[in-house]
Amino acid sequence: MSSTTPRHTALDALHRSLGATMTDFAGWDMPLRYGSERDEHTAVRTRAGLFDLSHMGEITVTGPQAAALLNHALVGNIASVGVGRARYTMICQADGGILDDLIVYRLAETEYMVVANASNAQVVLDALVERAAGFDAEVRDDRDAYALIAVQGPESPGILKSLTDADLDGLKYYAGLPGTVAGVPALIARTGYTGEDGFELFVAPADAERLWQALTEAGAPVGLVPCGLSCRDTLRLEAGMPLYGHELTTSLTPFDAGLGRVVKFEKEGDFVGREALTEAAARAQDNPPRVLVGLVAEGRRIPRAGFPVVAGGEVIGEVTSGAPSPTLGKPIAMAYVDAAHAVPGAPGVGVDIRGTHEPYEVVALPFYKRQK
Repeated sequence: MSSTTPRHTALDALHRSLGATMTDFAGWDMPLRYGSERDEHTAVRTRAGLFDLSHMGEITVTGPQAAALLNHALVGNIASVGVGRARYTMICQADGGILDDLIVYRLAETEYMVVANASNAQVVLDALVERAAGFDAEVRDDRDAYALIAVQGPESPGILKSLTDADLDGLKYYAGLPGTVAGVPALIARTGYTGEDGFELFVAPADAERLWQALTEAGAPVGLVPCGLSCRDTLRLEAGMPLYGHELTTSLTPFDAGLGRVVKFEKEGDFVGREALTEAAARAQDNPPRVLVGLVAEGRRIPRAGFPVVAGGEVIGEVTSGAPSPTLGKPIAMAYVDAAHAVPGAPGVGVDIRGTHEPYEVVALPFYKRQK
């Protein structure tokens, strides 16, 4: 397949039948929206939304030394993850730069599933294969073995309960269990990227359409709607969740991104990037790097990635993501700013939007936190 031909998920025909606006995302033809982005966003916040996330990259790591390999290859302590649990972590270059942020699921004693962002799946796969040298473990590209459907929002537990006898009440956040949903074998994970309660269902591509239709029917009485990538972006932005290529890049270490907590120096053995990250941690203590903050507009103009953040006529930072917030009713942004200006309510902060200094309020992230 040529690199210019976008890949299609198992639900491609279904999205088109629903009238989705499609877009090329990381080499995949994906639904951007089905109708109004604002309505889709609001549905997830108040009821439930259904997402096709089959573009994500699943990589299976198995074998007697699977845990040791992942501890070496990633910055987290993966060996300490219990069977049936998941962990947010990162894979870094030797210089400490972030290659991708990941979720790792421990499926069995010697079996893990690493889920990478679509845009980095090949990079992560290549790095894991390279780093597996000398370990009694196998790295397998399972991107074609899975479709991934997410149901997110406050009504999602009720919708899923009507279709499965799996113990959803006992399923904690960042945990996963094998089960059957609407007669379809699935890995049911309580994870998501929206700031709401919800589930991600890993299934065989051949079963994806059946599962989507069953969820659609079960969710109809409580207002579930299909949702595209556009509202996924505003949902994760409100929830203060980083997006690779925006808040996370190879030019930043986890400490630069304010996510140093994912680096576990105390784990056994060496890991790729340890030396550089030790230095980055010390640097961050002595000379705080720019801090990721929230910005809320006083006006209506929307800040976009790359726009300068200014104060007192000086550039003090840069916007990484910006959009109108349906929940707040105002434009919002995430930005890296100099530590001196990172305090909530810092005076005189604005965004240079095409030559005009627009006033913005600095706030702590996230913008939105669901009521437990």
